[in-house]
Amino acid sequence: MYEENQGILKELVESGAVLWPDAVQKKPDGTLDLTANKTLWNKAVARFQAIPLWEEGAPGFDGRDPDQIQPCLVFVPGLGQDRPRGTVIVSHGGAFLCRAGHEGFHTAWSFAKAGFNVAVLTYRLSPYTRLDAIADLQRAIRLLRHRAGELGITQRIAVLGFSAGGMLSGNCATHYDGGDPAAADPVERQSCRPDAAVLCYGAFATTAFPGGMFVSPFAPTAQERAMKLYLSPENNVTADTPPFFIWQTISDDPRNSFVLGSALTQAGVPFELHCFDEGYHGVGLADGANDSGFRGEHLMHWSELCAEWLKKYHI
Repeated sequence: MYEENQGILKELVESGAVLWPDAVQKKPDGTLDLTANKTLWNKAVARFQAIPLWEEGAPGFDGRDPDQIQPCLVFVPGLGQDRPRGTVIVSHGGAFLCRAGHEGFHTAWSFAKAGFNVAVLTYRLSPYTRLDAIADLQRAIRLLRHRAGELGITQRIAVLGFSAGGMLSGNCATHYDGGDPAAADPVERQSCRPDAAVLCYGAFATTAFPGGMFVSPFAPTAQERAMKLYLSPENNVTADTPPFFIWQTISDDPRNSFVLGSALTQAGVPFELHCFDEGYHGVGLADGANDSGFRGEHLMHWSELCAEWLKKYHI
């Protein structure tokens, strides 16, 4: 059934239908047209056989933003597989306000061509909270494991995200549980711990230092300070944390990745870190075709390096 999604994804990406021309991305006053952006994404998702994360709808999803659809996965089997493999969940960026199509569908197609099963996540955006988005990715991990037999995949799951999606992936790689064996919902009996995490220019170090892209850690209330600590992966790394693949360009403050790398080192967690001296935030695949036009002859190899790394962890 989901093999048909391969052809749809190929056509969608090659047609450029999920890229953002300025006429779609911006209003006449130069501000981002959030409605047009989300509509473009929703139309793309509607072409696929999508899997809702909750059959009866996500808890707390109340339609307060009519431009958002229910959280779901677009599952696409990897091309040329000769055995069951794990799955890479791809989470787009967009500052939790909008959806970067090139970071979602285009990246998914790149990894599907490399033989990986992929699942593009539609997670909740503002006015829903970061905690709602985290719950969506945690549910996606559990759902894939619950339906592994039906989908022809293994239990091995990697989370891969860009910018806001990278923050989300880092959160889910440091906040997880083994599932609730007594849950009435069989999906909730599954673990939501990913087996690997890929962070693509995610601005996550919100408490390590103030300034630049980062929010000051000196929040006015204890509750707000606690939330900043909760949402900063480097503060939640343990010896049980899964391995990380981290990459960014120096257009973003590289201390962002260094802080997480330091925490992973202290906990003895394997990781790979790449900081490229070309490109910019939001560059996506950096191949000149699937983003805003930038082609980095060196930077574009991040996806090949990542694919090799994922195979090492049996994804």
